[in-house]
Amino acid sequence: MEDIYLSNDDVSTSKSFSSYRSAMTTLSSSSPAVEHPLLPPTSTANAAGVYDPLILTHGGSPLESPSCADVISSPFRDGFSESNGNGTLEEESTVSPSSQSSSSECLKITVSSPQKEVESSSSIVPGGNTYVTYLITTKTDILDYRGSDFCVRRRFKDVVTLSDRLSEVYRGLFIPPRPDKSVVESQVMQKHEFVAQRRVELEKYLKRLARHPVIRKCDELRVFLTVQGKMPLPTSIDVASRVLDGAARLSKRLLGESTSVIEPEEVVQPAKKGKDLLRFFKELKQSVVNDWGNSRSPLEEDDEEFLEKKEKLLELEQQLSNASKQAESLVKAQQDIGDTMGELGLSLIKITKFKSEHAELNTQRTRAADEKNVATTAIKSSRLYRELNSQIVKHLETLQEYMGLMFAVHDAFSDRSIGLLTLQTLVSELHSLRSRTEKLETASSIFFGTDKSRILKLQELNNAIKVTDAAKSRAIREYERIKENNRSEIQRLDEERQADFIKMLKGFVTTQVAYTEQIANEWAKVADQTSMYAKERM
Repeated sequence: MEDIYLSNDDVSTSKSFSSYRSAMTTLSSSSPAVEHPLLPPTSTANAAGVYDPLILTHGGSPLESPSCADVISSPFRDGFSESNGNGTLEEESTVSPSSQSSSSECLKITVSSPQKEVESSSSIVPGGNTYVTYLITTKTDILDYRGSDFCVRRRFKDVVTLSDRLSEVYRGLFIPPRPDKSVVESQVMQKHEFVAQRRVELEKYLKRLARHPVIRKCDELRVFLTVQGKMPLPTSIDVASRVLDGAARLSKRLLGESTSVIEPEEVVQPAKKGKDLLRFFKELKQSVVNDWGNSRSPLEEDDEEFLEKKEKLLELEQQLSNASKQAESLVKAQQDIGDTMGELGLSLIKITKFKSEHAELNTQRTRAADEKNVATTAIKSSRLYRELNSQIVKHLETLQEYMGLMFAVHDAFSDRSIGLLTLQTLVSELHSLRSRTEKLETASSIFFGTDKSRILKLQELNNAIKVTDAAKSRAIREYERIKENNRSEIQRLDEERQADFIKMLKGFVTTQVAYTEQIANEWAKVADQTSMYAKERM
């Protein structure tokens, strides 16, 4: 039951709409000095005077949008409630099966009020010490939040930190991907447009996190949404710092100043490039052995059920891509119909105006007036096609949402592969240490006397075996945890996908029927008004 409310002045410029909006660019052109008859009234334009096709024209438009009464004969009506009084179709909330247990716990988030702030540190780049913060408002009745209403200000860097922390702590979960940090777009786009787009994207991202049954209750998200002041979560270390730190650790290990074994607490995280170069190279070597070696690894992915579901998800990704392309073609085709219908109406209006000005008989003026009704109906139909397109984009956005979610699926499966690789590396490392110990003990039994260096070496190897064995046990637990997270997430995805796609199809079909009947009714009125001409011919 989590809801994210978008204000009326928020244009839908998120990347999930990019493919559809590319097919609808003519709908968002700047308004001319004189109101274009194909466009809805000026009340639907944004502050910049630009008409946004994704903002509905209900209320101020002389054309009422179809209500559910218009489609009472539709077999898909069960998924919708009655008209909300504004002539819009109001869908009943659909709760996916896997989230029914937490549906009574509310978590509503809004992102608003972008505000430019100045960083205390100086920058040689003009404007480089300024950044934008966003007001994040949360309303919840989840007990873990220890409150119901929170307002905090966060910058985009804080969102990056949150995303990184979630990826580190909850490996194997399908964590929704955060919005990209596009430096190019921030330079190319107008500043206010870029900030408005980012605000919408951040709100959608937090909505997805709030919908996740595990993430919505985690400490990381709770801290992000409720704690005032500077972001309390530790920030991610940049690549350059990790490389320098990794190089320093590697030199100490090579000089014998530090142990070269993998510590148990390190195996719960992947070997990030630069942070632990020695471990990274060990796992890289193990990966090469797995791919090109003659001997098979003692540990391999043997979960046939998981492999089958993984293959099906990859196939689903391809089907989603194809469906998204077809949806874009549909939107483009309906846009072309609406544009053509509108241009036809404008042309007919010019013709009827010419006829009226040059008419000499009343019958000619009457015929010109009837022809004007035809032209007006064509323009009305054009507007209805535009409204239909905006509704279709809203319903088919589910395809884009799931295409974005597939990135999270790949990341979760990558966590599983990395966890298995770490475990394989530790098993090989343990086997190598034990072999070296056996050889050293055999050599010690041949020679009589005590060799202190050999004894110290054996102690080091035994300590390394003990630490590596503990790391292996920890890696096994981490790998099993990732596997369980994958299993539960695949099940949740299947259940939610079925519910979301049924809701999408119901909305799509019902909207198509409603607007088609509305357009048909408009033309039926014209046909009735001009029926006398058919009788005259007969």
